[in-house]
Amino acid sequence: MEFEPLDQFLQRRKKLSEIESLGHARYPHKFDYTHTPKQIAEQFGKRTAEEFAAEHVTVRVAGRIVALRPHGKAAFAHLAGDGGRLQIYVRLDVVGEQAFKLFQLLDLGDIIGVSGELFRTKTAELTVKVAQLELLTKALLPLPEKWHGLADVEMRYRRRYLDLIVNERAREIFLRRAQIVREMRRFFDERGYVEVETPMMHPILGGATARPFVTHHNTFDMDLYLRIAPELYLKRLVVGGLDRVYEINRNFRNEGIDAIHQPEFTMLEFYQAYSNSLELMDLTEELLRGLAEKVCGSTKIKYGEAELDFGSFQRLSMREAICKFWPTSAGDAPNAAEMGRKGGPRGVAERYNLYAHSCSAEPIAAVEKLSDGELTGELFEVIAEGHLAQPTFIYDFPTEISPLSKQKPDDPSLTERFELFIAGMEIANGFSELNDPDDQERRFRAQVEKGGQDMPKEVDMDYIRALSHGLPPTAGEGIGIDRLVMLLTDSHAIREVILFPLLRGEGADAAEGPK
Repeated sequence: MEFEPLDQFLQRRKKLSEIESLGHARYPHKFDYTHTPKQIAEQFGKRTAEEFAAEHVTVRVAGRIVALRPHGKAAFAHLAGDGGRLQIYVRLDVVGEQAFKLFQLLDLGDIIGVSGELFRTKTAELTVKVAQLELLTKALLPLPEKWHGLADVEMRYRRRYLDLIVNERAREIFLRRAQIVREMRRFFDERGYVEVETPMMHPILGGATARPFVTHHNTFDMDLYLRIAPELYLKRLVVGGLDRVYEINRNFRNEGIDAIHQPEFTMLEFYQAYSNSLELMDLTEELLRGLAEKVCGSTKIKYGEAELDFGSFQRLSMREAICKFWPTSAGDAPNAAEMGRKGGPRGVAERYNLYAHSCSAEPIAAVEKLSDGELTGELFEVIAEGHLAQPTFIYDFPTEISPLSKQKPDDPSLTERFELFIAGMEIANGFSELNDPDDQERRFRAQVEKGGQDMPKEVDMDYIRALSHGLPPTAGEGIGIDRLVMLLTDSHAIREVILFPLLRGEGADAAEGPK
């Protein structure tokens, strides 16, 4: 292994040998502590110097050295641990010659344990007057001095362990992420949902439209797909009588990487029998409003320069959204009736493309090859999606782009499906589940016949068999946890909220420059 800087690594390794020669263990097995640095600040932070003098408080605390200030036969240092910092004071005449020699061999980044009494310095800083000192782990590599600029952003993701040590905001993001997941579980557990686990390796691609990762099982000599969605397995469980189920799941999609996409990501998926998509929209509002209040302290949160209001959710049909956000310079806006007529979306798309080509906007490709429903989806993406800053449900999705959704009774060209957008990002996708096995098989076969890398290659006949045993009227939804964490931590890149995001090989980055 190659270390940088090599001279510091060698110097620290030499110090470790000297420490061992003093009779100290290289890497001790345990340290019994009474408090963490954070706990000491919380429990004793308000005590005065006079109170400490009147009532002595002895503590045992461990942490990483993040500051060192030697002063001859005495020294100050700061320990970090559990999200807190604590000053320690070490004197030769208190700890003794052997322990002071050990202290003089310490470096920034070393992990130590100390015991002693708490007191206030002349500047009133809460401090441990060290009586005993132990080295717990020698850091052979130094902590980074500076973390700034694009190259260092890349290094923060690559060496997250250092990011968590020196960057308090990184620590706060991931503690908040854990809180968000914890609150989600509590929300669904309280409403009678059962948390389940479903396979991550699937024999048949299904549950979403995405390019999969493919692996191979040697014993069975069969190719398997890493899960792109757990949907079909979760609905099998509803068939089996688990009326309310949820899973916090890892999904894998072999697609592009950008500020809001990673090939490995976390979703919450939940299914509720005897329900429909309208009820899930209400439930989602309740969930997200409560999360904002508990995690951020308010339904109104800061996201970049904007203020997002989780106390107010707008609802628009997909056709209404296209009409509402139609570019004024593209001529008269279409209306919902025009969008609903046979051939209407094609005419609207052609009008939009004339405008797009004239002003270098993003046109819709292959208009002549797409169905009305597919064109409606394309028009929504290029015209409306980027305008949905405040929490907005988009509903009434075309049947052609919703192969697992139940059609509307009064308009079979549309389905009872919705997506939630916040800050221009899709956060959730839900619908009334298709439970007619004949209709489902027809739609699956249409997908297979259409072909393409993102489409299933075969019909999941076991899922059709499950539907044939009877899926009650059911509504289901998926919520992207990574993007939700982005919103609730004011983070603007998905890699900020994933502990170990997928990155290019380090050699490739060095050769091509930071991404």
